[in-house]
Amino acid sequence: MKKRNLIKGILLSSLIILSSCGTDTDPQPLPTTNSPDTYEFLREGATTVSYSGQTARLLMAGELYNALKDPSKTETELLGMFNDGTGFGVVTFNGADYDLDASGKKLGNKTAAYGSSTVKPMFDAMIAEAANVVFPAWNNGDLASAGVAGYHQGAGGREVYVNSKGLEIVQGFTKGLIGGLCVDQIVNGYLSESKLNSGANDPAGLLAGEYTDMEHYWDEGFGYLFGRELDKENPTYSGNGSVLLNKYAGKVNTSGDVDMNTVYDAFKLGRAAIVNMDYETRDAQAAIIKEHVSKILGVKASDYLRDGAADLSNSTPDMADFFHAVSEGYGFILSLQFALDGDGNYIFTNAQVNAMLDTLMAGNGLWDVDAATLTQMADDIDVAFGL
Repeated sequence: MKKRNLIKGILLSSLIILSSCGTDTDPQPLPTTNSPDTYEFLREGATTVSYSGQTARLLMAGELYNALKDPSKTETELLGMFNDGTGFGVVTFNGADYDLDASGKKLGNKTAAYGSSTVKPMFDAMIAEAANVVFPAWNNGDLASAGVAGYHQGAGGREVYVNSKGLEIVQGFTKGLIGGLCVDQIVNGYLSESKLNSGANDPAGLLAGEYTDMEHYWDEGFGYLFGRELDKENPTYSGNGSVLLNKYAGKVNTSGDVDMNTVYDAFKLGRAAIVNMDYETRDAQAAIIKEHVSKILGVKASDYLRDGAADLSNSTPDMADFFHAVSEGYGFILSLQFALDGDGNYIFTNAQVNAMLDTLMAGNGLWDVDAATLTQMADDIDVAFGL
């Protein structure tokens, strides 16, 4: 017994000594990051912010949107614009000429890059149908009807060119690109922890205006939202010719459905945190951005479905307004599969999104769908997003 007690005493003394040694060094305090007034970040007096590739793609999207309303365009030309980054020429933006064909940037290879492999072919198929079905009917002056592609003018004067199911392809395509390109690249790509942490963030040896990989990834995410704004340091939600995310961020900000000023603040603070190597703050700001940007898709999908239901509920529905609204809703529903909730989980799966799109396109598509179906779909989206 005495020997056992002696051993216990030796062990206890050793533990006390080790514990005492472990308190010699206090834990290092975490870095504290203050939010800057603007999105200005300099290294030796020169800006380190760069997202010219995102600006080029947003300019391409605007040009492609216009091309999808030009019945002289061919499938080859349109697919070349989308997938090859050709057929654009020089576009002037913010006092500078962008030779988009020589930029090396493309839309197609960045669309649904983090989503299901089934999504990108849907965009290609919409382009093909626009060129080979809708445009010939457009050029022939064919009137649209159930099962027949063509032209329709509403009582309010709106003119739409739709496929045989009443889908205005330019709207479905473009609104789908908001989620499939911009939101996917921001929330599932550049601001994901796996992407950010894959980039070095050591500024040692960098010269004036040079940036770390992590700084650049963050800026590229910023660019998919603000890449067409004229003031890079104080961007707004003006749209400024954008047909993608910034335009609709402005709409939900104005309506009060989503506080997009919080998103700008989070982009500023997160970028400052990267400079400060404060990764806890960086990740917290990324989470804010992901949730708020994703919510744009839910708000607008629901809004356009409800607009369509309201059109059908009129005693004499304006079908041009209806086709236009629900086609926009179709595109935003396609986008939903890229949205994340506050915990970083997908809100809708690819299968759930496809089921909603199949419901809209069943039978004669939008010619057949009723207001109750659209309203129920909008209600389901609202619940999923907590709207």
